[in-house]
Amino acid sequence: MLQSIQYSMDLIRDEARHLVQEGVISRQQPIYALCKYIPAREWAYVECELEKSNFLLRDRVGDLLGREEWDND
Repeated sequence: MLQSIQYSMDLIRDEARHLVQEGVISRQQPIYALCKYIPAREWAYVECELEKSNFLLRDRVGDLLGREEWDND
């Protein structure tokens, strides 16, 4: 039996945060930009999880990540 990854919002956020930190995508891009970096067969699960959390694919990656705190002391 094939097992697929369970995409939680935490996992989606972690993946998006990683891609932003690596400079692959920007916080200004739509969430849909993530589809290039998630296997096509898994994307439906991601879409479903985003929908459950009231995110639209046109929303910005920054909206998904929320406000991040930086310690610049």
